[in-house]
Amino acid sequence: MRRILKRVTARFCRDEGGAASTIEFAIIMPLFALFLGAMVELGWMNIRHAMLERGLDTTVREIRLATGFVPTYETIRDKICASAGIIPDCIATLRLEMKVVDPRAFTGIPDAAECQNSAEDPRPLRNFQSGEDNDIMLLRACYKFEPIFPTTGLGGSLVKDAQGFTAIVSTSAFVQEPR
Repeated sequence: MRRILKRVTARFCRDEGGAASTIEFAIIMPLFALFLGAMVELGWMNIRHAMLERGLDTTVREIRLATGFVPTYETIRDKICASAGIIPDCIATLRLEMKVVDPRAFTGIPDAAECQNSAEDPRPLRNFQSGEDNDIMLLRACYKFEPIFPTTGLGGSLVKDAQGFTAIVSTSAFVQEPR
């Protein structure tokens, strides 16, 4: 058995056919794998962002139409997570900011979104104001997640916090209808 194995290996090592295509494969394959990984990462980010937008839009629509729930932080977050569907660990990683806006002296929500990942301890709310009848409201949702490939391709170029999480932010505006 050893002789046969030795003979087959020696013949394999002497054969130089196909060497040129092996070098091309060794050069192109890592680039192709990097490109494929970036596309998978981008696809998951797109799905998560679309579902966050959908959850935020359906929740804002319910608030606008005053369909029976009081807009507190927990109820809004739970409604967004229920509508978002496939976002993993939504309740632990979704952070909301809501602010009453004066149309005559507009000041928006600060540029830096208030985000929280599941590895951090819960923090108090920075900016969450419930509105009165006919108030213009800005609502921003920030969802943090870990990239699939955090060190290569698209995942390597994303802005991440100290624990390796990156954020998806979605904003909506609405008028608080009279009840």
